[in-house]
Amino acid sequence: MAAAPERAAGRLYGHGPIAVIDIGSNSVRLVVYERLCRSPTLLFNEKILAGLGRGVGKTGRLADKSVDDALAAVSRFKQLADQCEAAEIHVLATAASREASNGPAFIAELERITGTTVQVLSGAEEARVAALGVLAGFHEPNGIAGDLGGGSLELIDVAAGAIGQGKTYPLGGIRLSESADGSIRKAERIAEDVLKGSDVLAKLQGRPFYAVGGTWRSLARLHMFQKGYPLHVMHHYAIPAAEALEFCRVVARGDVDSLDRIEVISKQRRELLPYGAIVLGQIIRTGQPSEIVVSALGLREGHLYELLDAEEKAKDPLIAAAEELSELRSRSPRHTAELYDWTSEAIAALGIDETEDEKRLRRAACLLADIGWRAHPDYRGEQSLNIIAHAAFIGVDHPGRAYLALASYYRHMGLVDDALSPRIRELASTRLKERARALGAAFRVAYILSAAMPGVIADTRLRAQGDALVLQLPPARAALAGDVVLRRLKQLARLGALDARIEVAPLDGRISGRA
Repeated sequence: MAAAPERAAGRLYGHGPIAVIDIGSNSVRLVVYERLCRSPTLLFNEKILAGLGRGVGKTGRLADKSVDDALAAVSRFKQLADQCEAAEIHVLATAASREASNGPAFIAELERITGTTVQVLSGAEEARVAALGVLAGFHEPNGIAGDLGGGSLELIDVAAGAIGQGKTYPLGGIRLSESADGSIRKAERIAEDVLKGSDVLAKLQGRPFYAVGGTWRSLARLHMFQKGYPLHVMHHYAIPAAEALEFCRVVARGDVDSLDRIEVISKQRRELLPYGAIVLGQIIRTGQPSEIVVSALGLREGHLYELLDAEEKAKDPLIAAAEELSELRSRSPRHTAELYDWTSEAIAALGIDETEDEKRLRRAACLLADIGWRAHPDYRGEQSLNIIAHAAFIGVDHPGRAYLALASYYRHMGLVDDALSPRIRELASTRLKERARALGAAFRVAYILSAAMPGVIADTRLRAQGDALVLQLPPARAALAGDVVLRRLKQLARLGALDARIEVAPLDGRISGRA
């Protein structure tokens, strides 16, 4: 009798795994996602740069070697997907495959290898699905999404939870380099001619431009390392438009191999960097965006997002991811969920106001507050900070990441910054840092009361009464009112310029107090 399939404690199960093979004009990639959900986690990821789009603009055909390389990769990818026990394999093909005269034969061979129908996306469909990736990856995005591949550029408006009509342009990195015969000046003129009348870019002024695609991610990575930026997370990395324009000019017209920190970019990617910079620079000049925001999600994730039902699509991706980590790593996921209402009382009692987005960040921080409990006590703050700051979260910008990480750090280490890297603090505004300190101090009270067990803090109340912050315990939990609890309560109260007092009383009235 066959052995039952292994179910790892560190995995979440549902409909999946789901494998997506993306046949692009430059790269061919396999991504296996753990399951179909609002915040998908990568189970396996591999790519090759087959360069399928190379030469298509001039010959009208996919080069034989590129086809052979791509098919060999897909054969390997099919085997890997099967080994991952993928419930479904989805194959998406874009510009080069749809435009080449031998594209149909190539697609037929892909279908034979994978045993599934290949979805050959039109330019408009490619723009739409890439925009869905942006919709999936950001909290309430409002701007223009652009997906730069090897063969084409897709632009589409993303706002108010919906996407507009997409347009495709013949400005993919490979195509542009070949159309310009390797001339940077000619490539600049081509990009200007193609984009100057774009009705999509006419709607960009003063709004973010969401940059999708491997070449633009490489460009942003180079900028990140040149700048000495402290958080090496590409998703939601933001560059002010004027700064991005100057950087694009330097990359486009300089010797790529001599650029500062070019070693962080693979040699395979460097060839197309100037052309990606040319296109992005022209988008900035034409559209006048407020900033360039990098999206790590694109076509593949947009395709997965489209497969979700309405209820799953409506979920907040950051909260969904935080709930998953709580489920996998917390001593009590129920306790982390209880923290939100309890810390709402604490924040209100201290007189701290919050925007709706700050409340959302606090909810995520509550869910993540206990994920480092298995670490050595001396390093729980540091490890929690690193896990949260570098997690594969979506739906949160970098200042928000810093807030989440700092709140957990303060929860474990106290309200001291001695062992804290100043670079992480720099990412958060003064306002967010102070709110992270307040939340960390509230966590310190909650955990010394509850021992991370559910149903305890729900029995207690925090409120401001006159000049004091009052922690109210029911008689059944009176023994919890120790000196260590009072010390931590006083530390929390000082953040609101309050005294501190513990009361033992039924929730509808006071019995006795301790100050």
